[in-house]
Amino acid sequence: MRLITRDTRSIVISILILVGIGTLMVFSSTAVLSARKYGNGFHYLWKHLFTVFIAASAMTALAKMDYRRLRPHINILMGAAVVMLLLVFMPGIGISANGARRWLRLWPMTFQPSEFVKLVMVVFMADYMTKNIHRMKSLKYGLLIPGAIMLGFQAIIIFQPDFGAVMSLGVITVGMLLIGGTSLKHMGGLLLLSLPAIYFLVFTSAYRLKRVMCFTDPWKDAYGCGFQLIQSFIAFGNGNWLGVGLGGSKQKLYFLPEVHTDFIFSLVGEELGLIGVLAVLSLFVGLFIKGVQLAKRITDPFSYFLALGLSIMIGVQAIINFAVATGLMPTKGLPLPFISYGGSALLINMAAAGILISISIHNEREKREQRVDYRHVQPRTAHAKRLK
Repeated sequence: MRLITRDTRSIVISILILVGIGTLMVFSSTAVLSARKYGNGFHYLWKHLFTVFIAASAMTALAKMDYRRLRPHINILMGAAVVMLLLVFMPGIGISANGARRWLRLWPMTFQPSEFVKLVMVVFMADYMTKNIHRMKSLKYGLLIPGAIMLGFQAIIIFQPDFGAVMSLGVITVGMLLIGGTSLKHMGGLLLLSLPAIYFLVFTSAYRLKRVMCFTDPWKDAYGCGFQLIQSFIAFGNGNWLGVGLGGSKQKLYFLPEVHTDFIFSLVGEELGLIGVLAVLSLFVGLFIKGVQLAKRITDPFSYFLALGLSIMIGVQAIINFAVATGLMPTKGLPLPFISYGGSALLINMAAAGILISISIHNEREKREQRVDYRHVQPRTAHAKRLK
């Protein structure tokens, strides 16, 4: 029985194209750096391809698995997420880099637990809202309980520190609460209460405050905190309509920092031009639309919330990365799903895509089984009428 529907095929093709574009961009952005640092221009590419293999294997395994098997293990997943977040602070296990402590040492690669937390939170919220679907309008069940769990994760992550992960986790959770039926009045109250907390986090941290000030006027400190954003603008400007060609970027030659991770979208703009930028945007928009369309055809609440939550998770991270690269948001370390170099984000986003594919496959299977049952019932019913 063929279960690869048009929706499933569209999701898979979109992800494969995005990963393919990402692999080309990673190689283009790291070849010179890799050759200078390791004497081998393919060093980062081989590492990225290894991650792609692991991530694709995870996506395939989850696509074949019945996604509903995640529900009985949600408490274990939540516990594992908390433990991994805390292990980051343990010497010998956690890794510190650039003043942050966000990674675990897992041979042969490192892992960022905050990425795992996003996926676990989506699964938890889908399960929680299904169980409390008729109580989501109440303050306790619709806001206080899920809000407290979100804040618990954010409190640990902020000490790493990883403000980008804190913000993206908050947006994902709030988005799911809104589709789950949380009172808009309660949500408005939460957003108002969060403003002083955001103000405190920004204005009590010198580096966060500096980022915000440089976001408002990057040319005021063009060779300091505004340097990265200005170089991103130059990259987009160089790209024009058709780009300078694959491998032809000048900004990647030590002008644009973190070009292979947080600012890889700027490289897409420079080398592939406006056409490449629109193509990447279209792929993400199409992927989000397919996720929403899939959810609308589902009657099971858990599947519905999970499909929408996964679509929001991928979409939110993409939007934030686009906004940072184009100067619409202050700079924060958040990779572009499926495209940026970085094992943790690629692994978790492809795992999320695998679950989304599983939802699509099982939804189609159930519909076909219902149609088969219907065809078996109809002749018997007609025959019974003739006997009468």
